[in-house]
Amino acid sequence: METRIALFERWAHPVAAEELTQFPQLAVEVMAFDNGEAANWSVLEAAHVYQARSTRSELPEQFWPGTSLLKRCPNLLAVSTNGSGSDTVDLDACTAAGVMVVNQAGGNKQAVAEHALGMMLTLSKRIIQADRAMRTTEGLQRERYMGNDAHGKTLGIIGLGHIGTHVAKLASGLLSMRVIACDPFIDDSAFAERGAERVALEELLTQADFVSVHCPRNASSELMLDGTAYARMKPSAYLITTARGGIHDETALAQALSQGQIAGAGLDVWADEPPPLDHPLLNFDNVLISPHTAGVTHESRANVVRITIEQIDTISQGQRPARLLNPDVWPKWQHRYQTIMQKD
Repeated sequence: METRIALFERWAHPVAAEELTQFPQLAVEVMAFDNGEAANWSVLEAAHVYQARSTRSELPEQFWPGTSLLKRCPNLLAVSTNGSGSDTVDLDACTAAGVMVVNQAGGNKQAVAEHALGMMLTLSKRIIQADRAMRTTEGLQRERYMGNDAHGKTLGIIGLGHIGTHVAKLASGLLSMRVIACDPFIDDSAFAERGAERVALEELLTQADFVSVHCPRNASSELMLDGTAYARMKPSAYLITTARGGIHDETALAQALSQGQIAGAGLDVWADEPPPLDHPLLNFDNVLISPHTAGVTHESRANVVRITIEQIDTISQGQRPARLLNPDVWPKWQHRYQTIMQKD
């Protein structure tokens, strides 16, 4: 039985063409934003799986998987997001409609963990400031940009999932860092297995030399790092976030930096992406920035695509995928699968 997949523009990596040869039952229809809405809706309304972009700025809101879209797409069995995020997806609406949602969590953990670690080292060694100064200043004194070693410092990780766990592994292994973490969604026993000590968020903020954010953006985490949180951090501490914009309060962060409440920040994610060129956080020499590219490497993109196609194959066979975000949907989904796939 053919499983119809709809996605916009392209797969995240060209390896998809090779991978799909192994799954002839998967029929892919590529949509384009400039095709016009009528043509795109025609494809979506017939699809069994919607491979959706999870970054809000990259997907027009009418194509976010929510109540309105689900009503128009009666054959839809699953929404699969491009990466680990599901910012554009209304999980409750999907569950109510009997549509499963999967992500590709862990597919880019190496890339994101390396990016976070790179930001920590660049900031603590003051590499970016020294680089800029050498391009404009004659006879620069080396001691002017003296930094600090990361070795033996305390790393606080917010969100100990695939990426947070890998950051803990790299930091403790390469740099002998003490790793503390907070994550309300995993059991106490899992912290030691993942290489971290469990602490409350307030304790993490006061103890950490580096605070690295790796949790999803949701109702409980939105603007979690606000002025009060920054005030708890050490004046010598750095904030690193490769998670999602909107978890850290950007206005309060700019104020904390201007008042010297923390030493600096490494920001890969923004409330609005990309941030405007007059964004106040772009004016600080002790803020290292990137445009949501922590997970954008050739290796990670290829790995994510492979995981995506394998999960869709599992779904096409009526089986439960490994990265199911709304497990409560399973009984209703099984009934819908039988009805829709037998009808087709």
